[in-house]
Amino acid sequence: EYLSPGLIPRYDVYLSFTGGPTLALLEKEWGTPRARPLYCAFDPDLYFPEPAASAWDLGYLGTYSDDRQPTLESLLLEPARAWREGRFVVAGPQYPAGIDWPANVSRVEHVPPREHRRFYCDQRFTLNVTRADMIRAGHSPSVRLFEAAACGVPIVSDWWEGLDSFFVPGEEIVIARSPADVLRVLRELPEAEREQIGGRARARVLAAHTAAHRAEELERYLAE
Repeated sequence: EYLSPGLIPRYDVYLSFTGGPTLALLEKEWGTPRARPLYCAFDPDLYFPEPAASAWDLGYLGTYSDDRQPTLESLLLEPARAWREGRFVVAGPQYPAGIDWPANVSRVEHVPPREHRRFYCDQRFTLNVTRADMIRAGHSPSVRLFEAAACGVPIVSDWWEGLDSFFVPGEEIVIARSPADVLRVLRELPEAEREQIGGRARARVLAAHTAAHRAEELERYLAE
């Protein structure tokens, strides 16, 4: 354990990656005087739109995990099998050899952090898949959500409680619960609307989720 439960009440402020009901739990069950959210942040000097060739219709960046794989299967691999003309990509290490990759899904073993922006910008849409423990807790945005949004690429995401407090569904992010939802977006959403969703998400993260915003939040918490 990085921090034993007995130490929690001794801190004036407990900063949590997770917001929502978890904050009340930290105060009531674990005795912290003040639990405050301090979410991930992105660097706007590193993540921004750049001209790209739209090499893929939908892509995903993430290390293999057992709990995310069923969602990746449902929201990327199944759509790829159903839409052979589509172009898909999965980037990340540790994927088992036995996975049945459709022929129209490119595999990239590793994308260095300095190339993440370009990878996002090469996609028409990017897929966000959330870990099971983050779904259970809710209110736990990953840094890649903010980084992808900053690049102006529209995000297709699974649903978790609190997501709508970071992005407005249908306006700043696309929520998908089935392969059919994904295919509908990839094949039917007008290009102008696609660009608007990406643009609105970028404006949202620039207004609230940069490292400078987190520094301001931290200073405000300490001044309470």
